[in-house]
Amino acid sequence: MTHPDATPAADLPPETHRARVLAVTSGKGGVGKTFLSANLAAALTRRGERVLVLDADLGLANLDVVLNLVPKITLHDVFTGKAALEDAIVPAPGGFSVLLAGSGMVEYSRLTPSVRDQLLDVIKTLAPRFDRILLDTGAGISDVVLFAVSLADEVALVVTSEPTSLTDAYATIKVLVSQQQRSVIRLIVNQVSQLGEGRSVRAQLQRVVDRFVKPESGHAVTLDLLGAVPTDATVREAVQKRQLLLEVYPGSRAALAVNEVAGRLAP
Repeated sequence: MTHPDATPAADLPPETHRARVLAVTSGKGGVGKTFLSANLAAALTRRGERVLVLDADLGLANLDVVLNLVPKITLHDVFTGKAALEDAIVPAPGGFSVLLAGSGMVEYSRLTPSVRDQLLDVIKTLAPRFDRILLDTGAGISDVVLFAVSLADEVALVVTSEPTSLTDAYATIKVLVSQQQRSVIRLIVNQVSQLGEGRSVRAQLQRVVDRFVKPESGHAVTLDLLGAVPTDATVREAVQKRQLLLEVYPGSRAALAVNEVAGRLAP
């Protein structure tokens, strides 16, 4: 059954040009989702794409922290009519654009008709202006997260090999399949410690999905491995410096892995 508030990206009005929308999500927090979203945006920008990252973690936003930005105008200001959408879009290190959300906004902890309509309107308005929009969603399967994901053409699920991450990733996949009829979900395995760990995690999740997830469509659910990002000391250093890994340590193993993910996403 389709989520009652879901508006698939295919239902967005056609444009002569419309950005490809990718939701970057995770079953649990702390797996590096926002860090990967920001660095992936930088990697796609270097490939010549016009990229916008929209902080869709409406209640617990932290994209501004990762990018060391102090937002004067946020999505909250746009939603409340205090500022124009155009004024809320700011340049980020790495050459892409960002639309930041206000942090600690309890009113965004649940999906109201107003939040749903305004978020949809923002995507409709911005889609013709960019080549790629990354939605950095919250973690988990709340209504707000699921609605944000429903607006995307593709979903990239960030997961680690930790048992709790795998369990929550499976729960997320199950909901995306049952409520949004997703048949392809892309995986980014973060913090891998050895060669082949990404493929192993994908295979492990795929086996569980094949066994227990039965889509109404009857089509098999495919988990597509976008890439595996290794545990790398430079990641922690970049986070502490509040700088993009691709800018301060472009030759690091993790940065090279993010670039490979961008290459698989690029048209």
